[in-house]
Amino acid sequence: MSFFVYLLAMAGVTYLIRMIPFVAFRKKIKSPFLKSLLHYIPYAVLAAMTIPAIFYSTGSVLTSVIGTVVAVVLAYFDLPLIVVALAAAAAALISGFIF
Repeated sequence: MSFFVYLLAMAGVTYLIRMIPFVAFRKKIKSPFLKSLLHYIPYAVLAAMTIPAIFYSTGSVLTSVIGTVVAVVLAYFDLPLIVVALAAAAAALISGFIF
Protein backbone atom coordinates (compact mmCIF):
# COMPACT_ATOMS: atom_id res chain seq x y z
CA MET A 1 0.00 0.00 0.00
CA SER A 2 2.82 2.41 0.80
CA PHE A 3 4.20 1.84 -2.71
CA PHE A 4 1.09 3.41 -4.22
CA VAL A 5 1.28 6.37 -1.82
CA TYR A 6 4.90 6.95 -2.88
CA LEU A 7 3.96 6.52 -6.53
CA LEU A 8 1.15 9.07 -6.27
CA ALA A 9 3.40 11.53 -4.43
CA MET A 10 6.10 11.15 -7.07
CA ALA A 11 3.57 11.58 -9.88
CA GLY A 12 2.12 14.68 -8.22
CA VAL A 13 5.50 16.30 -7.70
CA THR A 14 6.58 15.49 -11.25
CA TYR A 15 3.34 16.88 -12.64
CA LEU A 16 3.63 20.07 -10.59
CA ILE A 17 7.22 20.68 -11.67
CA ARG A 18 6.21 20.39 -15.31
CA MET A 19 2.94 22.29 -14.97
CA ILE A 20 4.07 25.34 -12.96
CA PRO A 21 6.01 26.97 -15.85
CA PHE A 22 2.98 26.70 -18.13
CA VAL A 23 0.76 28.35 -15.53
CA ALA A 24 3.27 30.98 -14.42
CA PHE A 25 4.45 32.07 -17.87
CA ARG A 26 1.43 32.46 -20.12
CA LYS A 27 3.04 35.07 -22.37
CA LYS A 28 6.33 34.90 -24.18
CA ILE A 29 9.27 35.77 -21.91
CA LYS A 30 10.85 39.01 -23.10
CA SER A 31 13.26 39.75 -20.26
CA PRO A 32 16.84 38.96 -21.35
CA PHE A 33 17.83 38.31 -17.75
CA LEU A 34 15.04 35.79 -17.17
CA LYS A 35 15.69 34.14 -20.54
CA SER A 36 19.38 33.68 -19.76
CA LEU A 37 18.57 32.47 -16.25
CA LEU A 38 16.19 29.83 -17.56
CA HIS A 39 18.66 28.90 -20.29
CA TYR A 40 21.50 28.14 -17.86
CA ILE A 41 19.53 26.33 -15.14
CA PRO A 42 19.91 22.85 -16.71
CA TYR A 43 23.68 23.30 -16.97
CA ALA A 44 23.93 24.48 -13.37
CA VAL A 45 21.87 21.56 -12.08
CA LEU A 46 23.89 19.07 -14.13
CA ALA A 47 27.13 20.51 -12.78
CA ALA A 48 25.82 20.47 -9.21
CA MET A 49 24.99 16.77 -9.55
CA THR A 50 28.11 15.75 -11.46
CA ILE A 51 30.97 17.59 -9.74
CA PRO A 52 30.57 15.98 -6.27
CA ALA A 53 30.18 12.55 -7.89
CA ILE A 54 33.45 13.03 -9.75
CA PHE A 55 35.48 13.53 -6.60
CA TYR A 56 33.93 10.62 -4.68
CA SER A 57 33.86 8.10 -7.52
CA THR A 58 37.37 6.67 -7.28
CA GLY A 59 37.83 6.61 -3.53
CA SER A 60 40.84 8.90 -3.79
CA VAL A 61 40.58 12.63 -4.33
CA LEU A 62 44.02 12.72 -5.99
CA THR A 63 43.08 10.26 -8.75
CA SER A 64 39.78 12.07 -9.24
CA VAL A 65 41.55 15.40 -9.63
CA ILE A 66 43.98 13.93 -12.15
CA GLY A 67 41.13 12.47 -14.19
CA THR A 68 39.22 15.74 -14.03
CA VAL A 69 42.24 17.78 -15.14
CA VAL A 70 42.78 15.44 -18.09
CA ALA A 71 39.10 15.72 -19.03
CA VAL A 72 39.07 19.52 -18.82
CA VAL A 73 42.25 19.86 -20.89
CA LEU A 74 41.01 17.49 -23.60
CA ALA A 75 37.57 19.12 -23.65
CA TYR A 76 39.23 22.52 -24.02
CA PHE A 77 40.78 21.28 -27.27
CA ASP A 78 37.32 20.22 -28.54
CA LEU A 79 38.01 16.51 -28.66
CA PRO A 80 35.00 14.16 -28.94
CA LEU A 81 33.17 13.25 -25.75
CA ILE A 82 34.11 9.58 -25.95
CA VAL A 83 37.80 10.46 -26.20
CA VAL A 84 37.56 12.82 -23.23
CA ALA A 85 35.68 10.27 -21.10
CA LEU A 86 37.97 7.35 -21.93
CA ALA A 87 41.13 9.41 -21.41
CA ALA A 88 39.90 10.74 -18.07
CA ALA A 89 38.98 7.24 -16.90
CA ALA A 90 42.34 5.90 -18.06
CA ALA A 91 44.19 8.72 -16.31
CA ALA A 92 42.32 8.06 -13.06
CA LEU A 93 42.98 4.32 -13.35
CA ILE A 94 46.68 4.70 -14.12
CA SER A 95 47.17 7.27 -11.37
CA GLY A 96 45.38 4.90 -9.00
CA PHE A 97 48.00 2.24 -9.76
CA ILE A 98 50.83 4.72 -9.29
CA PHE A 99 49.58 6.39 -6.11
